[in-house]
Amino acid sequence: MSTDLDELKALVATLKADQQAQKDKEKRDAWTKYVSLSMICLAVLTAIATQRGAGYSSATMKQLNEATFNQAEASDQWAFYQSKGIKQSIYELERDRLASGGAVVEPQVLAGLTAKIERYEGEKKDIAKEAKSFEAKRDSARGLATAAANLGREMGLATTFFQIAIALGGMCLVTKKRWLWYVSMGIGALALLQMIRILVLNG
Repeated sequence: MSTDLDELKALVATLKADQQAQKDKEKRDAWTKYVSLSMICLAVLTAIATQRGAGYSSATMKQLNEATFNQAEASDQWAFYQSKGIKQSIYELERDRLASGGAVVEPQVLAGLTAKIERYEGEKKDIAKEAKSFEAKRDSARGLATAAANLGREMGLATTFFQIAIALGGMCLVTKKRWLWYVSMGIGALALLQMIRILVLNG
Protein backbone atom coordinates (compact mmCIF):
# COMPACT_ATOMS: atom_id res chain seq x y z
CA MET A 1 0.00 0.00 0.00
CA SER A 2 2.85 2.34 0.89
CA THR A 3 4.51 1.63 -2.48
CA ASP A 4 1.31 2.45 -4.35
CA LEU A 5 1.00 5.69 -2.41
CA ASP A 6 4.60 6.60 -3.22
CA GLU A 7 4.01 5.87 -6.90
CA LEU A 8 0.87 7.99 -6.86
CA LYS A 9 2.77 10.85 -5.21
CA ALA A 10 5.53 10.50 -7.79
CA LEU A 11 2.94 10.56 -10.61
CA VAL A 12 1.26 13.67 -9.17
CA ALA A 13 4.65 15.34 -8.77
CA THR A 14 5.53 14.49 -12.38
CA LEU A 15 2.20 15.84 -13.63
CA LYS A 16 2.67 19.04 -11.62
CA ALA A 17 6.21 19.41 -12.98
CA ASP A 18 4.96 18.87 -16.54
CA GLN A 19 2.16 21.36 -15.99
CA GLN A 20 4.59 23.91 -14.54
CA ALA A 21 7.01 23.31 -17.43
CA GLN A 22 4.14 23.88 -19.90
CA LYS A 23 3.16 27.11 -18.12
CA ASP A 24 6.78 28.29 -18.12
CA LYS A 25 7.08 27.50 -21.84
CA GLU A 26 3.85 29.35 -22.60
CA LYS A 27 5.06 32.31 -20.55
CA ARG A 28 8.42 32.26 -22.33
CA ASP A 29 6.77 32.07 -25.77
CA ALA A 30 3.93 34.53 -25.03
CA TRP A 31 5.63 37.10 -27.27
CA THR A 32 5.01 34.87 -30.32
CA LYS A 33 1.30 35.74 -30.30
CA TYR A 34 2.35 39.36 -30.95
CA VAL A 35 4.46 38.12 -33.84
CA SER A 36 1.38 36.41 -35.29
CA LEU A 37 -0.73 39.54 -34.86
CA SER A 38 1.92 41.70 -36.47
CA MET A 39 2.12 39.27 -39.43
CA ILE A 40 -1.65 39.60 -39.90
CA CYS A 41 -1.31 43.40 -39.94
CA LEU A 42 1.54 43.16 -42.45
CA ALA A 43 -0.54 40.83 -44.63
CA VAL A 44 -3.42 43.33 -44.66
CA LEU A 45 -1.03 46.17 -45.57
CA THR A 46 0.46 43.99 -48.32
CA ALA A 47 -3.01 43.44 -49.77
CA ILE A 48 -3.69 47.19 -49.72
CA ALA A 49 -0.33 47.97 -51.36
CA THR A 50 -0.91 45.30 -54.01
CA GLN A 51 -4.37 46.65 -54.79
CA ARG A 52 -3.08 50.22 -55.06
CA GLY A 53 -0.22 49.06 -57.27
CA ALA A 54 -2.70 47.34 -59.57
CA GLY A 55 -4.69 50.56 -59.70
CA TYR A 56 -1.61 52.47 -60.84
CA SER A 57 -0.97 49.82 -63.52
CA SER A 58 -4.55 50.21 -64.76
CA ALA A 59 -4.16 53.99 -64.83
CA THR A 60 -0.93 53.62 -66.82
CA MET A 61 -2.63 51.42 -69.43
CA LYS A 62 -5.63 53.75 -69.65
CA GLN A 63 -3.45 56.80 -70.21
CA LEU A 64 -1.29 54.98 -72.79
CA ASN A 65 -4.45 54.01 -74.68
CA GLU A 66 -5.60 57.63 -74.49
CA ALA A 67 -2.22 58.80 -75.82
CA THR A 68 -2.40 56.31 -78.70
CA PHE A 69 -5.92 57.45 -79.60
CA ASN A 70 -4.91 61.12 -79.58
CA GLN A 71 -1.78 60.36 -81.65
CA ALA A 72 -3.96 58.64 -84.26
CA GLU A 73 -6.37 61.60 -84.31
CA ALA A 74 -3.45 64.06 -84.65
CA SER A 75 -2.01 62.00 -87.53
CA ASP A 76 -5.40 62.03 -89.27
CA GLN A 77 -5.59 65.81 -88.89
CA TRP A 78 -2.09 66.30 -90.29
CA ALA A 79 -2.95 64.07 -93.26
CA PHE A 80 -6.08 66.20 -93.80
CA TYR A 81 -3.87 69.32 -93.53
CA GLN A 82 -1.57 67.96 -96.26
CA SER A 83 -4.47 67.17 -98.56
CA LYS A 84 -5.75 70.74 -98.18
CA GLY A 85 -2.20 71.99 -98.85
CA ILE A 86 -2.01 69.95 -102.05
CA LYS A 87 -5.34 71.35 -103.25
CA GLN A 88 -4.20 74.87 -102.34
CA SER A 89 -0.96 74.37 -104.30
CA ILE A 90 -2.89 73.20 -107.36
CA TYR A 91 -5.06 76.33 -107.30
CA GLU A 92 -1.98 78.54 -106.74
CA LEU A 93 -0.24 76.96 -109.74
CA GLU A 94 -3.36 77.41 -111.87
CA ARG A 95 -3.72 81.06 -110.81
CA ASP A 96 -0.02 81.77 -111.50
CA ARG A 97 -0.21 80.00 -114.88
CA LEU A 98 -3.24 82.01 -115.92
CA ALA A 99 -1.79 85.28 -114.62
CA SER A 100 1.54 84.88 -116.42
CA GLY A 101 0.33 83.10 -119.52
CA GLY A 102 -0.13 86.22 -121.62
CA ALA A 103 -3.72 85.33 -122.45
CA VAL A 104 -6.58 87.52 -121.38
CA VAL A 105 -8.20 86.07 -118.26
CA GLU A 106 -11.36 87.38 -116.76
CA PRO A 107 -10.78 88.94 -113.33
CA GLN A 108 -13.55 86.89 -111.71
CA VAL A 109 -11.71 83.67 -112.66
CA LEU A 110 -8.55 84.87 -110.93
CA ALA A 111 -10.62 86.16 -107.99
CA GLY A 112 -12.35 82.76 -107.74
CA LEU A 113 -9.00 80.96 -107.65
CA THR A 114 -7.65 83.40 -105.04
CA ALA A 115 -10.79 82.91 -102.91
CA LYS A 116 -10.30 79.13 -102.99
CA ILE A 117 -6.63 79.52 -102.08
CA GLU A 118 -7.55 81.74 -99.12
CA ARG A 119 -10.28 79.30 -98.05
CA TYR A 120 -7.81 76.41 -98.05
CA GLU A 121 -5.31 78.53 -96.10
CA GLY A 122 -7.96 79.23 -93.45
CA GLU A 123 -9.01 75.56 -93.32
CA LYS A 124 -5.36 74.54 -92.92
CA LYS A 125 -5.01 76.85 -89.92
CA ASP A 126 -8.10 75.33 -88.27
CA ILE A 127 -6.90 71.79 -89.01
CA ALA A 128 -3.40 72.55 -87.66
CA LYS A 129 -4.93 73.99 -84.50
CA GLU A 130 -7.01 70.83 -83.99
CA ALA A 131 -4.02 68.56 -84.71
CA LYS A 132 -1.92 70.45 -82.15
CA SER A 133 -4.77 70.11 -79.65
CA PHE A 134 -4.72 66.32 -80.10
CA GLU A 135 -0.93 66.34 -79.74
CA ALA A 136 -1.23 68.30 -76.49
CA LYS A 137 -3.75 65.74 -75.19
CA ARG A 138 -1.39 62.95 -76.27
CA ASP A 139 1.53 64.53 -74.43
CA SER A 140 -0.60 65.06 -71.33
CA ALA A 141 -1.76 61.41 -71.38
CA ARG A 142 1.84 60.23 -71.81
CA GLY A 143 2.88 62.34 -68.83
CA LEU A 144 0.07 60.91 -66.70
CA ALA A 145 1.00 57.38 -67.81
CA THR A 146 4.63 57.94 -66.82
CA ALA A 147 3.61 59.33 -63.43
CA ALA A 148 1.26 56.39 -62.78
CA ALA A 149 3.94 53.90 -63.86
CA ASN A 150 6.42 55.49 -61.45
CA LEU A 151 3.90 55.32 -58.61
CA GLY A 152 3.15 51.69 -59.47
CA ARG A 153 6.85 50.83 -59.41
CA GLU A 154 7.30 52.55 -56.05
CA MET A 155 4.24 50.77 -54.63
CA GLY A 156 5.67 47.49 -55.94
CA LEU A 157 8.78 48.19 -53.87
CA ALA A 158 6.60 48.68 -50.76
CA THR A 159 4.81 45.40 -51.52
CA THR A 160 8.15 43.60 -51.81
CA PHE A 161 9.27 44.99 -48.45
CA PHE A 162 6.01 43.83 -46.86
CA GLN A 163 6.50 40.34 -48.26
CA ILE A 164 10.07 40.17 -46.96
CA ALA A 165 8.86 41.31 -43.54
CA ILE A 166 6.18 38.58 -43.50
CA ALA A 167 8.73 35.93 -44.53
CA LEU A 168 11.06 36.99 -41.71
CA GLY A 169 8.14 36.90 -39.27
CA GLY A 170 7.36 33.35 -40.34
CA MET A 171 10.99 32.35 -39.83
CA CYS A 172 10.84 33.98 -36.39
CA LEU A 173 7.85 31.82 -35.41
CA VAL A 174 9.62 28.66 -36.56
CA THR A 175 13.01 29.38 -35.01
CA LYS A 176 11.77 31.35 -31.94
CA LYS A 177 14.46 33.97 -32.57
CA ARG A 178 13.09 37.25 -31.28
CA TRP A 179 15.62 39.37 -33.19
CA LEU A 180 14.08 38.16 -36.49
CA TRP A 181 10.79 39.67 -35.37
CA TYR A 182 12.49 43.01 -34.74
CA VAL A 183 14.09 42.92 -38.18
CA SER A 184 10.72 41.95 -39.69
CA MET A 185 8.98 44.85 -37.99
CA GLY A 186 11.73 47.25 -39.08
CA ILE A 187 11.33 46.24 -42.73
CA GLY A 188 7.54 46.38 -42.35
CA ALA A 189 7.85 49.94 -40.99
CA LEU A 190 9.99 50.92 -44.00
CA ALA A 191 7.37 49.44 -46.32
CA LEU A 192 4.60 51.33 -44.53
CA LEU A 193 6.53 54.60 -44.80
CA GLN A 194 7.07 53.94 -48.50
CA MET A 195 3.36 53.27 -49.00
CA ILE A 196 2.34 56.42 -47.10
CA ARG A 197 4.84 58.51 -49.08
CA ILE A 198 3.37 57.27 -52.36
CA LEU A 199 -0.20 57.88 -51.23
CA VAL A 200 0.74 61.41 -50.13
CA LEU A 201 2.49 62.06 -53.48
CA ASN A 202 -0.60 60.88 -55.31
CA GLY A 203 -2.99 62.66 -52.96
